[in-house]
Amino acid sequence: MRKGLLIPLIFGLAGAGILVGLGIWQMQRLTWKEGVLAEIETRIAAEPGALPAQPAAQADQYLPVRVEGEFGEGALKVLVSRKRVGAGHLIISPFETATGRRILVDRGFLKLDTDLPAAPQTPVTITGNLHWPDDRNSSTPANDVADNTWFARDIPQMAEVLGTEPILLTSRRIAPPEAALTPLPVDTTHIPNDHLQYAVTWFSLAAVWLVMTGYYITRSRKPAKGPGT
Repeated sequence: MRKGLLIPLIFGLAGAGILVGLGIWQMQRLTWKEGVLAEIETRIAAEPGALPAQPAAQADQYLPVRVEGEFGEGALKVLVSRKRVGAGHLIISPFETATGRRILVDRGFLKLDTDLPAAPQTPVTITGNLHWPDDRNSSTPANDVADNTWFARDIPQMAEVLGTEPILLTSRRIAPPEAALTPLPVDTTHIPNDHLQYAVTWFSLAAVWLVMTGYYITRSRKPAKGPGT
């Protein structure tokens, strides 16, 4: 190999090595993330217990809980969309437990343009998970409290409007059930896990880098054609 081609070769191999290293790192992150998601799914499906006295967002996220009591007056409508179903609302209502605490309960999904049903007037048992959702981003509109149109489940604001503790229980099962509403239990689908796509991207860039390096070296090794040849 000509001396002038050594630098492009080193540069090409070094660049490809860095890109491959990034791809391997993303695969390691993928394994880690899958482990985290598995732990969360196990926690979600665990045997439900009593509502903690002072639940904390970090320690008690997804904690399975079972409560008994009655729904209070009022319901907030959070605009959402479901795949293969369309637009609708999550219905959030106040709930007074048998021990006298007032919390927020996500009763489930109601299709758009469907009349909001009154909450059950008899005692019910709710099994679900504590949840501190992160619905809001830089493009999320402000909630229209006056029109009861909510674009994000802002727990403190909802609790203030409905006069409850800032605690949201997302129902998995309500007994007896509400015919018009479909419970949407918490799961891990909202947690991003794009590490495989990132890994494929880095490995693909490494392959392109090597191909371009090989092409450059091949072209450089060809003797230049002189005039008249």
